Amino acid sequence: MSRIEFIIATAIILFVAFCMGWFANWLIHRFTRVAKGDMGELEKMAQELHEAEETRDQAITYLQQREAELTNQLSQTEAELGAAMDGLRDARQEAEEMRAYIERQNA
Repeated sequence: MSRIEFIIATAIILFVAFCMGWFANWLIHRFTRVAKGDMGELEKMAQELHEAEETRDQAITYLQQREAELTNQLSQTEAELGAAMDGLRDARQEAEEMRAYIERQNA
């Protein structure tokens, strides 16, 4: 095989390899191409996802605000309960002192 025949054979092999690669690329793009209807559906799903994320963020914000309100309300209720218990303790002590005083007066 002479040098020219070798160059021609190599060129033919490279050309055939190029053609096969181009054809394979065309086939892949042909079968994986997204249809316009599918694009519309994908855009609709993306919009719905965006709206769902916004709704989730709003719900999280609302829940955080509500939790803060309830925590504040619980703290106030606990403070009121403590004050009521102190008042009840003082009233019981005063009632006990009054009983003791009345018993001493009757005796």
